[in-house]
Amino acid sequence: MTSISESYELIKSQIRSAADKSGRDPKEIELIAVSKTWPTETISELVECGHKTFGENKVQELEVKSPSLSSSLRWNFIGHLQKNKVRKVLPLAETIHSVDSLDIAKRINTIAHELGLFPKVYIQVNHARESTKFGFSPEELSQSFDSLLQLDRIEIEGLMIVPPFDPDPEKVRPEFAALRKLKNKVEQSSGLKLPGLSMGMSNDFHIAIEEGSTSVRIGSSIFGKRKVIKPDQKD
Repeated sequence: MTSISESYELIKSQIRSAADKSGRDPKEIELIAVSKTWPTETISELVECGHKTFGENKVQELEVKSPSLSSSLRWNFIGHLQKNKVRKVLPLAETIHSVDSLDIAKRINTIAHELGLFPKVYIQVNHARESTKFGFSPEELSQSFDSLLQLDRIEIEGLMIVPPFDPDPEKVRPEFAALRKLKNKVEQSSGLKLPGLSMGMSNDFHIAIEEGSTSVRIGSSIFGKRKVIKPDQKD
């Protein structure tokens, strides 16, 4: 049975290979270890390997794990964020990868003012227009981006996508390429440089890296298969 440390080293090696293949510096790519459903004891095994960046998609889990583990860890919130949970998430998560509407962005901005915070965010795009997933359509993003720029307490890191799952990751490549092109389009129209693309999970992260991802969200390939698998869009 493969240990967490062995799986972690393998993933890092695969990230380096994907970066080399596309002529990129592996240091440009952030690995977010998706620790949802895993207990703090399991997460600690990866911390002992030197990893410090983790992702959670449930507020309740983040509230338990963040204070229980080292204060040096960097937490990312990667799930759908409800308005009534923003106040709980902001003090705990350095980055929110799932800002999927102008309304939630405004709520984050308001609470960040009250708490004296400047959270980093990714704008989630539902390029495939899947009814089961959240996010801006490309047209909605174009229409809303000026309004997003008016929100003075959020730092827009870039765009994020959760493409339709396909066992053949090559079939997902067009979704990643489309997000990269959309980012370029938004940069040109707004004059704002967006440093990041949050895209790629356990099944397809190498393709995402080849298409420009700067942040990959990987859980099962590091920790193993979860005992309880529930439908979810963030790993």
